[in-house]
Amino acid sequence: MNICVIGGGGAIGGYLAAKLARAGNQVTVVARGATLEAIQKNGLTLHMEDEPQPLVAAVKVVGKITEVETPDVVMLAVKAHQVEPVIDDLAKIMGPNTVLIPLQNGIPWWYFQKLAGQFHDLPIEAVDAGGLIMKKIDPQNIIGCVVYPATYTESPGVIRHVEGNRFPLGELDGSVSERVKAISQIMTDAGFKSPILEDIRGEIWLKLWGNMTFNPISALTHEHLEGICQYPLTKDLARNMMAEAQAIAEKLGVVFRVDIERRINGAEKVGKHKTSMLQDLEAGNSLEIDALLGSVIEMGRITDTPTPCLSTVFALTKLLNTKVQTSQGRLSLPQVA
Repeated sequence: MNICVIGGGGAIGGYLAAKLARAGNQVTVVARGATLEAIQKNGLTLHMEDEPQPLVAAVKVVGKITEVETPDVVMLAVKAHQVEPVIDDLAKIMGPNTVLIPLQNGIPWWYFQKLAGQFHDLPIEAVDAGGLIMKKIDPQNIIGCVVYPATYTESPGVIRHVEGNRFPLGELDGSVSERVKAISQIMTDAGFKSPILEDIRGEIWLKLWGNMTFNPISALTHEHLEGICQYPLTKDLARNMMAEAQAIAEKLGVVFRVDIERRINGAEKVGKHKTSMLQDLEAGNSLEIDALLGSVIEMGRITDTPTPCLSTVFALTKLLNTKVQTSQGRLSLPQVA
C-alpha cells in the first residue's frame, strides 16, 4: 500500500513509518530541517528494545507535502496545533478514496462530525478555530485512531521506542467497513495491534484521560509518569481532573470501559517515562495544551459541566508555554550525578 506519513520524522510518525516500510509498504515521509537532512543522508532509524539491531527503514523522504503523489493512506503525525498550517497542502494530495488517519492527542477536530445529536458538526474552537479544518477535509475520508505507544526522538532521524504498540482504529460512524478492515490488517502485518472499534470516541476519552492530566502535570513539575502517580498530591490532582472529564464525556454519551484508578495504575506501570509534553518543554517546542485541555474545558462549557481543576492546570500550563515561546528558550532540570 502507498502510505504517506506527514511528520514521519517525529517520534510516533517515525515509529509507524519504519515498521510499515519494513512490512513491504511504499512509505513516503514528509519531514523538514535537520530531520529531513538526516533521513536523506542516513535513512530513518528505529531502535526497539525487543530487537538487538536498529531498523533502518527504506523510506522515501520529501520536504514538502505537495511533493507527494496521491497516496492510498495519509497518516497525519503532527501535533494538534500543527494541523491547521498544513491543511491546505494536505487537501491538495487527498484523492476521493484516500484515507486520512489523524494521529493527534486530545479531542480531534472531527469529533462531532458524523455523530448524531445536538452537537452534530459543531467545530471545536480549541483545535479548529472557525471550523477551518472541517471545511478543508471531507469526514468521509477520515478513519479515527488512538495512539498508545511511548516513543521519543533520540536525534534527528533516529527514533527510540519505549513501550506499547496499540493503534486502535474506528470509522467515525461506528461502522466496520472494508477499508478499515484492510488498514487494520496492514497495521497488524507491520507488528502493531490495531483492533477495529465501533466507538472510537470512547477510546479517545480513555487515552485523553491520561494525556490531559499527566502531560501538563509533568510539564509543570518536570516529573515522569511513575513519580506523578506515586506522589499523593499529584495523584489526587490527576484523579480529580479525570473525574471532571468523565462527567463531561458521560453527558456526551461516552461509556468508560475502565475506572479512574485502573487508568492511573496503567500510567504508573509505564515507569520513568517523560511525557511528550515534557519532552517538548525541554526541547523548547510549543506545547499541545489546547487539544489536551482547552478542548475538554470547551466541552465542559457546552455541556454546563464545572471544570475547576482542569481550568487551573490549563491556565498554569498556558502561561508556562507562553513564557517558553516568548523567551525562545527551554526548561529542564539538570541531572545530578
